[in-house]
Amino acid sequence: MPKPDITSGSPCWIDLMTADPQRSMDFYSELFGWTYEVGDQEKYGGYTMAFKDGQSVAGLMKNDGQSGYPDVWSTYLRVDDIGATVEAAAANGGAVFMPPMEVPEQGKMAMIGDPGGASLGLWEFGGHTGYQLVAEEGAPAWHELFTRNFPAAVKFYEDVFGWDINVVGDTDEFRYSTLGSNEDAKAGIMDASSFLPAEVPANWHVYFAVDNADATIEKALAQGGTVIQPAEDTPHGRNAALTDATGAPFWITQEIKQG
Repeated sequence: MPKPDITSGSPCWIDLMTADPQRSMDFYSELFGWTYEVGDQEKYGGYTMAFKDGQSVAGLMKNDGQSGYPDVWSTYLRVDDIGATVEAAAANGGAVFMPPMEVPEQGKMAMIGDPGGASLGLWEFGGHTGYQLVAEEGAPAWHELFTRNFPAAVKFYEDVFGWDINVVGDTDEFRYSTLGSNEDAKAGIMDASSFLPAEVPANWHVYFAVDNADATIEKALAQGGTVIQPAEDTPHGRNAALTDATGAPFWITQEIKQG
């Protein structure tokens, strides 16, 4: 199976901040068949790597509550020079939530906010070169930004990360652009100003590929998850939004076979 083509500026990793790591591990193990490897406590703070069919797909870390953030999935973009990228983000209307830090033997990470307030991780490759499986059952399949300030967000990702923007829709009803086009697209930006609740900040969504969306929803409910948006057929698959057992939201997407 070919490794993901992770170019500079594109999504490369996801991780989950969870108040109950063991409960989350059990949930995703049942849902996606994940296995785990818990990192050295002293070196990596117990950061846990999740694997699907022996390939790394995600990370999990303890949410100790001190940050004030709820349990949440984060998307990371690959960058070649993390220091320069953080400086560029700040100069283009972004915020620096966590300055660059070195993860021993693995790479460098930082957390920033875009001009709409959406939190985003940055990763500069070292020993860890991102997820090793995409668009397969239980692996990340898509990354999507919901933002209230669509023009500023598009310009930010163009200017800071060099995104090649492809316009998919540009009407008041549907305004959407992607990083790359058609089958080469790697992430999307959605104008959510008309439907994002006032109390919900702009945010990145992670989609996981599944073979059967309805069966996955049943399994999630049985494990303590909830349904945010029921499964719906779209031009891009049968999609649904869920929360896991500790309340972290995520999406699933099932490819719809034609014919």
